[in-house]
Amino acid sequence: MFSKVPTSLPPHLSLKFIKIYSKSGDLQRARHLFDKIPQPDLPTWTILISALTKHGRAMEAIQYYNDFRHKNYVKPDKLLLLSVAKACASLRDVMNAKRVHEDGMRFGFCSDVLLGNALIDMYGKCRCAEGARLVFDGMPLRDVISWTSMASCYVNCGLPREALRAFREMGLNGERPNSVTVSSILPACADLKDLKSGREIHGFVMRNGMGGNVFVSSALVNMYASCLSIRQAQLVFDSMSRRDTVSWNVLITAYFLNKECEKGLTVFGRMMSEGVELSYASWNAVIGGFLQNGRTEKTLEVLKLMQNSGFKPNTITITVLLPACTNLESLRGGKQIHGYIFRHRFLDDLVTTTALIFMYAKCGELELSRRVFDMMPKRDTVSWNTMIIANSMHGNGEEALLLFQKMLDSGIMPNSVTFTGVLSGCGHSRLVDEGLLIFDSMSRDHSIEPDADHYSCMVDVLSRSGRLEEAYEFIKKMPIEPTAAAWGALLGACRVYKNVDLARIAANRLFEIEPENPGNYVLLSNIFVSAKLWSEASEARKLMRDRGVTKNPGCSWIEVKNRVHTFVAGDKSNDQSDDIYRFLDQIGEKMRFSGYFPNTDFVLQDVDQEEKEEVLCNHSEKLAVAFGLLNLNGESSIRVFKNLRICGDCHNAIKFMAKIAGVQIIVRDSLRFHHFKDGLCSCRDFW
Repeated sequence: MFSKVPTSLPPHLSLKFIKIYSKSGDLQRARHLFDKIPQPDLPTWTILISALTKHGRAMEAIQYYNDFRHKNYVKPDKLLLLSVAKACASLRDVMNAKRVHEDGMRFGFCSDVLLGNALIDMYGKCRCAEGARLVFDGMPLRDVISWTSMASCYVNCGLPREALRAFREMGLNGERPNSVTVSSILPACADLKDLKSGREIHGFVMRNGMGGNVFVSSALVNMYASCLSIRQAQLVFDSMSRRDTVSWNVLITAYFLNKECEKGLTVFGRMMSEGVELSYASWNAVIGGFLQNGRTEKTLEVLKLMQNSGFKPNTITITVLLPACTNLESLRGGKQIHGYIFRHRFLDDLVTTTALIFMYAKCGELELSRRVFDMMPKRDTVSWNTMIIANSMHGNGEEALLLFQKMLDSGIMPNSVTFTGVLSGCGHSRLVDEGLLIFDSMSRDHSIEPDADHYSCMVDVLSRSGRLEEAYEFIKKMPIEPTAAAWGALLGACRVYKNVDLARIAANRLFEIEPENPGNYVLLSNIFVSAKLWSEASEARKLMRDRGVTKNPGCSWIEVKNRVHTFVAGDKSNDQSDDIYRFLDQIGEKMRFSGYFPNTDFVLQDVDQEEKEEVLCNHSEKLAVAFGLLNLNGESSIRVFKNLRICGDCHNAIKFMAKIAGVQIIVRDSLRFHHFKDGLCSCRDFW
């Protein structure tokens, strides 16, 4: 096969031929010739590794570099490190990125601006802000690219405030931003909905003649749209002397973000009629826009038009479509998309597989989430976070902690979202000591300052375990203003542990923070009813009415034969209503024979015992479960979803129903997933 490849050449000729093969893209021959050299010199290593990186074979480039490191008879030069840094960036390979950074420091390249900038960019692509900042802070000299790369890294890592802070520091240090800096920092304003800063940057653009730059103008359109200033976004778009496909896509996205779907579709139509070249991003913007606005049928129409126009769904289309299955809890649709991903070999794409993990988790199939996660050839912070959060929402706090430790062991840096997921899992599994240790480690070991979400999670951890007074003291000592989530966690636990005094305190604070939330009034009223404080319960309901706050009714839904069936308490609108109530009567007898007794404490009305039992039987989740059991069609499990927290009696009843029917019943309420099987629930009766 390689008969035409010269062998046994002197070093200078080997280098010449490797250069020729590398430049022409014939990397197979270049590698074959390279492998015949007993001790390749530094230029030879550099040429081959650079060529592999340039031609998209980053993994091979890193493998060769690791081989180079192990030989350890010559130190790398700047050009070699630059090539490997680019390879790590393209793969988002943070572990090898750290090795390249360490080599740069060990071999004396700390003061090199070009390599420093490349390392910051590399860490930004790997979404490792800590590594980028370490490089940045160690640079004795910085140029505009250094500052731009650092700000861009913060944006990529989901840290827009830090990005804006770096942008301001840049000006204070006398470094003048260029058009790349501006187009990189404007997304931070968009993420924060910071219209004031966005306008200031717009003023800088106009004063410095950057308005003609298509990237800057597109970023301005996106910023104004994200800040819901759609008129200003349109004005910037109309003033553009030159518009590329990206700028059209940005405006389309802007209208959909502003819930003006028809205008977004009009711009898309205008784009087509004016002969602007459509891209995948154009189609995905329209598909995603309709999905985000609940226009599922229109989404499918555009998807069909896209395919008829010669565009097959790509990885971005898939990641746009998967959340639709997630939001609709459509497991069948998600599995069809999974099949498409497998057939088209998209499983190596991190974003796609991460979206697949979340879809399965939200649809109640945690085991399938785990299988997808285990098959991933590489994982980044987001994929680890998704798997941790998936276990937390299913109440598997121990597994969430185990995953967190494996994440650290694999060299992936956690971020703020990681700790929110882990602490949430600790709350659901009553892992108080572990939660406190994790919380304390955030700033001490990982340099991440806890935010409002983390403090709220800790209140939840303490509250769910019954340590209400400790949770209240924790709230009072918080260095930031307690949010509704913190007070809400305490109020919810007050009902479980029947602490009326703390319930009053928590509810009064919630009435100030979010007076329009009906759940707080209802929960306080229910706490009073449980304590037989009828007068105070009436006062809570009256306060709700006087403020014009209305309660969203509890409802449950289930998908059967590609159709979603919704139930409310006492619902008789379903075609099978008679069968449902007859089934509940029949299985109710079997349940009583097995030891079930209705817990009428969960009927928060002052009525007699018989009426209370009848009310319990009519709860929406029981109706949905009964409907699912009547329509099993050979399935071994059913999935029911509820918009509110499942009540204690329904939770107990469904354990008996699952055991008697011999199936697994998965219920997702507003707090978590419950897996009922063989008379037990995965939450171990703690939720």
